[in-house]
Amino acid sequence: MDRSGAPATRVVPHFAPLRVRGGRHRLRRLLRHRRRAMAVGLAVTAAALFAAGPGGSEGPRGHPGTGRHSTATLRPPGEPRPAEMVTAPVRIADGPAAQLLRPGDRVDVIAADGGGSARVVAPGVRVIRVPDAEPTENGALVLLSVPRATATRLAGAGATSRLAVTLC
Repeated sequence: MDRSGAPATRVVPHFAPLRVRGGRHRLRRLLRHRRRAMAVGLAVTAAALFAAGPGGSEGPRGHPGTGRHSTATLRPPGEPRPAEMVTAPVRIADGPAAQLLRPGDRVDVIAADGGGSARVVAPGVRVIRVPDAEPTENGALVLLSVPRATATRLAGAGATSRLAVTLC
């Protein structure tokens, strides 16, 4: 033993090379069954694309249930229809206030008549777009995503009252 405290070196015995069994055969088997592997890959891809939903193959705008993957065909029988969302253009009386809105904001739409009374026509609806047009004396246009029944109430209230919004 050396005075440095390290043990003496030894000779490492010679080992035969390691051989993995079946490596060549796996490659041959994979090449032989590549058609099957390709078919499985295509089936998995098709299933993933189907699960992702329609990719631009929807029916005409404004006609729900005509697309390739419409909710009417995927809904179990007897289950109530979900509320169909539509885009409703709404003229807000206070144009500069409407210009403060951004897409994605949630707002309450309030109808105020000439007598000083007000009522909420559409609670908690989402702003889709605020067109870049300058607000006029008649107000500013805002596009909202609302259920179909609410769109009807908004159209009626817009014809008889001045509409305002509050941020939720």
